[in-house]
Amino acid sequence: MKIAIVTGASSGMGREAVIQAADRFGGIGEIWVVARRKERLEELCREVPAYLRIFPLDLADGGSLEVLRRELQQRRPEVKILVNAAGYGKIGNVGAVRLAEEAGMVRLNCEALCAVTHLVLPYMTNHSRILMFASAAGFLPQPGFAVYAATKAFVVSYSRALNVELKPRDIVVTAVCPGPVATEFFEVAKTQEKMPFYKQLVMADPRRVVRKAMRDSMMGKEISVYGLAMNAFCLLAKVIPHRLVLALMEKRGR
Repeated sequence: MKIAIVTGASSGMGREAVIQAADRFGGIGEIWVVARRKERLEELCREVPAYLRIFPLDLADGGSLEVLRRELQQRRPEVKILVNAAGYGKIGNVGAVRLAEEAGMVRLNCEALCAVTHLVLPYMTNHSRILMFASAAGFLPQPGFAVYAATKAFVVSYSRALNVELKPRDIVVTAVCPGPVATEFFEVAKTQEKMPFYKQLVMADPRRVVRKAMRDSMMGKEISVYGLAMNAFCLLAKVIPHRLVLALMEKRGR
């Protein structure tokens, strides 16, 4: 049985990835959807023309990973698509955000992503695809968003290395690196800090971000960046020394 697995499937780009995978890939027999909110997953079942197998799991919890491991071992599916979209961020300086939330970003955005990939890889066959939802924040250190940006830099680096490791199996790993996207993300991210106005100006449509990500994955690209503004940001992050950018950020903060 050929399947897709999508984490973070209850909202945002994970949810959109489920919808588009169900519409695009007719050979997929099931989509395994993983998220904490069971009621959201049940709602999604009524919205897509594919069979969804629901896993209401918190991937930051080791017991949840064991549930997924046992299900894979028992059913032994042929995984053609893995979408790692689970994650969250919190705006605020280090120390201003609660310790549980800072550490939680590392657990979910990095550790859980690695763990799910490790568990699923033995069941992936040649010519499969992995989409890792990172962020344009991963291209540059982000004061006021330091932990989140660091976790996404990890995802970008991990994805690019894994893409090389899996070339003999023709499994393409694509790091999806959007800028701000119009999802629930920023409702969760807000603490006492407000989202900068410039981020509101470049807010992207999640449907378009996911559509481009899937197209880039099928084309074998290791990085998917949506929009002119974020592509320009990506280029600048490569050519301008980070210490200069950080100095400008510090000046603006004052």
